[in-house]
Amino acid sequence: MDGFPTPLRCFNELHPAEKFLDDGVKTVTSVEQKKVEHSIEEVISDYKQLHSLPQPTLLREQHYQYLKKGLRHLSDAYECLDASRPWLSFWILHSLELLEEPVPAAVASDVCQFLSRCQSATGGFAGGPGQHAHLAPTYAAVNALCIVGTEEAYNIIDREKLLDFLLSVKQPDGSFVMHIGGEVDVRSAYCAASVASLTNILVPKLFEDTPNWILSCQNWEGGLGGVPGLEAHGGYTFCGTAALVILGKEHVLDLKALLRWVVSRQMRFEGGFQGRCNKLVDGCYSFWQAGLLPLLHRALFKEGESELSRQRWMFEQQALQEYILLCCQNPTGGLLDKPGKSRDFYHTCYCLSGLSIAQHFGNMDLHHEMILGREENRLAPTHPIYNICPEKVAKALQHFHRLPVPDDDDRVSDPAAPTTPCRST
Repeated sequence: MDGFPTPLRCFNELHPAEKFLDDGVKTVTSVEQKKVEHSIEEVISDYKQLHSLPQPTLLREQHYQYLKKGLRHLSDAYECLDASRPWLSFWILHSLELLEEPVPAAVASDVCQFLSRCQSATGGFAGGPGQHAHLAPTYAAVNALCIVGTEEAYNIIDREKLLDFLLSVKQPDGSFVMHIGGEVDVRSAYCAASVASLTNILVPKLFEDTPNWILSCQNWEGGLGGVPGLEAHGGYTFCGTAALVILGKEHVLDLKALLRWVVSRQMRFEGGFQGRCNKLVDGCYSFWQAGLLPLLHRALFKEGESELSRQRWMFEQQALQEYILLCCQNPTGGLLDKPGKSRDFYHTCYCLSGLSIAQHFGNMDLHHEMILGREENRLAPTHPIYNICPEKVAKALQHFHRLPVPDDDDRVSDPAAPTTPCRST
């Protein structure tokens, strides 16, 4: 806080002892890990030379300008994301709401109209106008419209056809394909559960056997793979856990094993998180991994764990804030994976989301803040299940729960939809 700066762990003379030890055996993994640690050492050294007081600063104005420009115009370098345009809308809008920067009404309306053109005639949203409906951009579009939070935004979502689309990609074993003829992985179950719960179309048959299928993705490591039998992965673990929380079935998981796995993914030297065992730190896992801790905290509390903190999540919140503020900010705006990488809207969104998780403990009834650096570094809280601000979740739920749940008696999932398991990357 201002006037009484919190000592930075990277200023501690014992901090270098946290670096990776290869025991004299070099591997591709160990060499890459040492390169990352060296790049972070250089960042810390430069910071020490420029700042006598450890007051890391969130470059709010630079990030705002980067995001504001991206909402209206993108360079041709983004052509490769033509099938991810609702994602770009979500990443930018959510980053702006975390920074508590309002979006002008005219711009918000333009976003709504664009997303309406991404909505498929058969339900759900596509990655761009005229493309096929897909669960991932459906999740992004619904989240973006809930962030806008106007009647115009809510009314764009065709709930009956959205339910038809979700049922069409539901599989007999409880899993979901991402699109008709597409791959199965646990992300699809989360995307379906998220949009169904936000828009009040969560009918019983939609998630029959889904909790058991998600449980089958938890492996011996404690985390979840994309499909049963694969290596535990941060993004898939978040998606599976959050889906079960939405469905009220998180207790089916081995929560203690999951907790051990996720806290072991926070890097001792860097302070950020890796996505898998023996992988490098990446700023995006500031949310995908750290966002699991609020879900686990509440799940363990429901199971009667009496020794849970009432002030902190079960990870090193200061260490994560240091990594994001010192190592993941582009000086001209935007956030990134790690030093030496380029900024992008994806990492901007998930670095800021993770920073918010690290700053805020609890809920509306019990709230404790831990803000590293200046008070101006404070971000708005984010909802750990949906990753939009809690008041936007509450407003959307209030709106859609005034509407009747679509009748699902005549709707059936498509047992003939082909299933193509995907590989973890």
